[in-house]
Amino acid sequence: MDEMRLDGNAAAGMLAELFAKDATGASATCAGCGRIAPLGALPDYGQAMGVVLRCGSCDTAVLRITRTPGRLHVDFSGVSLLMIPV
Repeated sequence: MDEMRLDGNAAAGMLAELFAKDATGASATCAGCGRIAPLGALPDYGQAMGVVLRCGSCDTAVLRITRTPGRLHVDFSGVSLLMIPV
């Protein structure tokens, strides 16, 4: 099994494919209630502090994004599954 293990750099191609997409059409499954909805359809409560997309059903914070100098901080803890069209 050890000969099959690589470091995260081996995933560079798939990660580039993932993060180069328009994510508004991706469907997120809410970790709170299981509702599936496109990210672009979720209510955004972030305003000046960043982005906070909440589930339209149970109000769980599905996705949070904030910007600091030189970095983006992304929290997907409210998503149990993200499906991105290819």
